[in-house]
Amino acid sequence: MTTSGTADHGLRLIPFHGLRYDPERVGSLAAVTSPPYDVVVRPDGVDYLESADPHNIVRLILPQAATPAARNEQAAHTLRAWLTEGVLSADTEPALYVYEQCRAGLLQRGIIGALALSPADAGIVLPHEDVMPDVVTDRAGLMRATSANLEPLLLTYRSEEPEAAAAGIVAAAARRAPLLETTTEDGFRHRLWAVTDPAELAAVTADLGHRQALIADGHHRWATYLRLQEEHGSPTPWDFGLVLLVDTARYPLQVRAIHRMLRRLPVADALAALDGHFRVRPVDGPLPLAMEALADASERGNAFLLAGDGRFHLVTDPALDLLERTVRRDRPEAWRRLDATVLHATLLDALWDVPDAPEHIAYIHDAASTVAMAERHGGTAVLLHPVREDVVRDLARQGVTMPRKSTSFGPKPATGLVLRSLH
Repeated sequence: MTTSGTADHGLRLIPFHGLRYDPERVGSLAAVTSPPYDVVVRPDGVDYLESADPHNIVRLILPQAATPAARNEQAAHTLRAWLTEGVLSADTEPALYVYEQCRAGLLQRGIIGALALSPADAGIVLPHEDVMPDVVTDRAGLMRATSANLEPLLLTYRSEEPEAAAAGIVAAAARRAPLLETTTEDGFRHRLWAVTDPAELAAVTADLGHRQALIADGHHRWATYLRLQEEHGSPTPWDFGLVLLVDTARYPLQVRAIHRMLRRLPVADALAALDGHFRVRPVDGPLPLAMEALADASERGNAFLLAGDGRFHLVTDPALDLLERTVRRDRPEAWRRLDATVLHATLLDALWDVPDAPEHIAYIHDAASTVAMAERHGGTAVLLHPVREDVVRDLARQGVTMPRKSTSFGPKPATGLVLRSLH
């Protein structure tokens, strides 16, 4: 994705002194990493990661205590202790970091740096999803207490030019010996390189200065960056936030759906409310086979897969008059047709009367985990098919945000490989 104009109207990515684990002071780099905070399934995932190594990054991004204030203070205390003990230390030279993830034929590379913040209406960094205020408040409290960006957002841009400077520098870095290399238990190999040469840094700055980016993952953290920038005023280190920028012209991301688990709605009640409004039919399992049926149905229109009672129910063909009554009409047609739009406006709001609040809805990235949780709690799993990336980009260019948690771009950067201190 590119725009015309000068560097004042594009991305401004600057080097920083990365905070990194000392490999001599931890069991292994793989054992101290974590998925992003919102991918970790609480509390089982937190317990598992904490037991992997006493210095696992989850102790910073998801501290465990009775109150938000206590959690934030615990994270701040832990970070100070790890810095004092040398578990984490700052690189001596400011750098941009080339980051690579590789697994079974999938290769992704990008640049980690501190990105100048800008509001959505500036057209430089484009959000595509709404955010939940309580999550922004939670993340802001943690960043405020630790004075650190603990994990990078995932942003994408597109450089169609064969000789784009940033792409060349990423490729050149990958031919050198890395700062670190580790393989996490999900099979991904992670490698990191520091770019410190002034000429290379200047080339990256000039290249990115004409580009705009799409937030692929991390809308809540971006909103948190903007809130804390406003609190601290300018100029301060809070004018920048930690990001990973991936050129999807060269390294296309995978786009997955984020599923919903409705905690207080049994499947039988959910199905009863659909009578006369949607077509509902059983589909065969196991789950991968049922998800294939969902994918096939999604090519023809809105489709959802409900589970939680030991069976799979394919929900399709919404009544057109129902959509006209429930879906707002002041948005582009592509937005009105989104499964997430119909799910929230028509199903959750109009037919099921389920508030979009944590005590009613859990947002889960993995379909099997969503079904298992629904069966365990007597709720309803609502499984979705992913939105195409070009649809996401087109809506973002129009300034239209999708319903929250509509997409999951990946692979996501591992948390814990490089942090940014705001001191």
